[in-house]
Amino acid sequence: MGWNLDADLRAFYLHCDGAALFEPVPDADYRILPLAELRRARVAIFGRDEDAYGSPSLYALVDMQDTNYVVIDVASKASRYPLFDAFHETFPQADQIAPSFEDFLARALKSGGRSFWLGA
Repeated sequence: MGWNLDADLRAFYLHCDGAALFEPVPDADYRILPLAELRRARVAIFGRDEDAYGSPSLYALVDMQDTNYVVIDVASKASRYPLFDAFHETFPQADQIAPSFEDFLARALKSGGRSFWLGA
């Protein structure tokens, strides 16, 4: 991958290699990707690994099954990587939705399968 997992992601991936929340694949609204499927967000969304298509430090972490992703910024200087909503129609512009994977996962599990950052 070329970058290290932060403490939250390391703990998660030591326990399981990805996960489908709420529904089994292929219908899962939240599919936390296995390590082997982690790739730059610009590649996941556009199929292009060029700077014009987004930062090289953003990686697709959660496939929302609607051509949108939740991505992490591995260039963060914080001890945990922040997560962003990567809406395919506006990417590379992305809004932060959680300060860490731990926070994201806790909020996702309470969401009932909805994209918690979009409101009610």
